[in-house]
Amino acid sequence: MSAEFAPEDCRVGLAGYGEVGQILAEDLRARGVARVAAFDIKLDTDTGASLREHAQRCGVVLTASHAELASGADLVLSAVTASQTVAVAEAIAPAIDRGTWFLDFNSASPGAKKRAAALIDGNGGRFVEAAVMTSIPPYRIRVPMLLGGAHAEAIKPVLDGLGFATKVASSELGVASATKMCRSVMIKGLEAMVIESFTAARAYGVEDAVLASLEETFPGIDWEKQGAYFFQRVIQHGRRRAEEMREAAATVREIGLEPFSAAGTAKRQAFMADLAESGAFRDLKAPREDWRVDADRLLAAVARKN
Repeated sequence: MSAEFAPEDCRVGLAGYGEVGQILAEDLRARGVARVAAFDIKLDTDTGASLREHAQRCGVVLTASHAELASGADLVLSAVTASQTVAVAEAIAPAIDRGTWFLDFNSASPGAKKRAAALIDGNGGRFVEAAVMTSIPPYRIRVPMLLGGAHAEAIKPVLDGLGFATKVASSELGVASATKMCRSVMIKGLEAMVIESFTAARAYGVEDAVLASLEETFPGIDWEKQGAYFFQRVIQHGRRRAEEMREAAATVREIGLEPFSAAGTAKRQAFMADLAESGAFRDLKAPREDWRVDADRLLAAVARKN
């Protein structure tokens, strides 16, 4: 597929059909992409029915395996949980057609990206890492994205023609993902710190004093609004964030530095995911403007355990 292709001539395969995969499918179809196919390991689970309904509504072809997904595709997009980055590349590599683009969206460490690239490139595909630099839903397919690797420059006009917003970070594989992971240490770490600090302050009855002090120190941040946003994002996406932070910890560890902050953030994100999956926040209406509602549910759950 040349850079001057028409979307209606393009065949895209989505490895992963969760929130990100569905957004990409909708926007690619809206751009006139001729064939969008998808495969997700959850198709045969309890959530499979909703995935099939979405696919039927959007004109997405669901395949029976990663191998079937890759066969005949011009572009494969891998958008799975971070821990599955290399596993998906392993599943797709034997079936990938020579010259097929493989764009890895996953929030994985530079080391994981390099292992995935070796599998894809070793079987004739063209691996490109993509680092998504902010939350996808507000931007959808136009989310700011860094590209990396030997094929990054070549794929940029292809992706831009499909509606993506891309910037080449480096021809060296790992630079884009390192940028993403180091940012995540801060962003996801701030989420974890806010949840821990605000919940503890709530338990001690000092939240108003703590927020007043934060607002004085950081006057540019609306801590009430930011707190509510952080709580709800982690409650909704804590599992995925925990996996991303394990990869962020691996990124730090790969340079020989012990990732105390990243590893702790992964634990806090997983802790919140466990609570959410247990139903601790199930009946709360979203979006919520007051983080205290979530903090009180967290404290109640902790009290029950103790």
